[in-house]
Amino acid sequence: MADKKKLTLAGSVSLGAGVMVGAGIFALVGQVAGLAGDWFPVAFLGGAIVAGVSSYAYVRYSSVNPSSGGIAMLLKDAYGPGVAAGSFSLFMYVSMVVAESLLARTFGTYLLTPFGLQGSVVLVPLLGVLAIAAAAIVNLVGNRLVEGSATVTAIIKVVGIAVLAIAGLIGTAASGDGLFANASGQPADLVGVLAGTTLCVLAYKGFTTITNQGGDIRDPKKNVGRSIMISIAICTVLYLLITVSVASSLGAEGAVKARDFALAQAAEPLFGAWGVGLTVAIAVVATLSGLLASLYSVSRLYAMLQDMRQAPSLPARIPHQPLLITAGLAIVVTAFLDLTQIASMGAILYLSMDIAVQWGLVRRLRDKVPTRRWVPMLAILLDVVVLVPFIAVKVQSDVVTIVVALAVAASPSSLPRSSGYV
Repeated sequence: MADKKKLTLAGSVSLGAGVMVGAGIFALVGQVAGLAGDWFPVAFLGGAIVAGVSSYAYVRYSSVNPSSGGIAMLLKDAYGPGVAAGSFSLFMYVSMVVAESLLARTFGTYLLTPFGLQGSVVLVPLLGVLAIAAAAIVNLVGNRLVEGSATVTAIIKVVGIAVLAIAGLIGTAASGDGLFANASGQPADLVGVLAGTTLCVLAYKGFTTITNQGGDIRDPKKNVGRSIMISIAICTVLYLLITVSVASSLGAEGAVKARDFALAQAAEPLFGAWGVGLTVAIAVVATLSGLLASLYSVSRLYAMLQDMRQAPSLPARIPHQPLLITAGLAIVVTAFLDLTQIASMGAILYLSMDIAVQWGLVRRLRDKVPTRRWVPMLAILLDVVVLVPFIAVKVQSDVVTIVVALAVAASPSSLPRSSGYV
């Protein structure tokens, strides 16, 4: 009877894809185009490759030790219950909170697009904060409502985005201009493409939330891995369709000008006002459902960190602490950082944590978790190859974000023992 209350494979895929198909594709297209130029669809494919290779570690560990702690348990097993495990676990946690803020800001941006207010420095964060609060309230109701809504909304947004992308490609072909008629013709900038790939990894990193469902999914030793691979495959196909469609409709230059609402702008030339309206509607559904799924998974990660004494707690009389703390932090980030800063910080923290995960698996867990050692080593190489150019670009253009990311990265190890760390 208890097993019937747990997430099915379809529910798990919906939660994973629900986090991935959200801000990643709606907010990042313009930013990635600014880095990779005409080659931004290739950057999204590169992001899929990086995420796919790195997912091997999470799949292998979850097949041996599935739990609601997911990554936190992996890091604890690999590095022991000390500062290292706590710090890298909080890297993961903070990157997930940042991803929630990306979803929230994207929700506000797209909801205001039809009114020409998508650049409002007040209304965008305000709507984002309200979206996080609403998602937190829904999560308080329980697993079944979250799973049910995730399944329905995942279908809506995946089908909706696919229809928009395919219709855009057909429209471009029918016009006789060709798929890449708006390309600038500039040669590929390798550093730019690699830096763009770093941001694209954010569009796939939602698969890591699935590892936190080990205690809530049926037959977790099989279904966690299956859910991860299915979610990544769905998103890869969807992202390639939409980025090629945007490249055909706007080109890289048009995507950069549209920036945070590139998908809505790409729909307008071919479909007019109704196309923009449909894109906005899908974006609203995608981001809200992504927030529901993310809060569900990330709050469980924080609960595990509390159980492991690697994260601070509020007074015991306050209920639902993991959810309230997660939502509260996401609200703060949403209120004070813009989409570019949020995406950049999230990418840096996530890839840094992923390197620690891969190294921990290949060097410290090789006797506990059967693996092909070359796969996590390849994952580390890919993480470094995309992260270094991204940091180099950001140092030149946005050093403040680098400083903030470094401050966040340094903060866990400086927390006193009394805060709950061991």
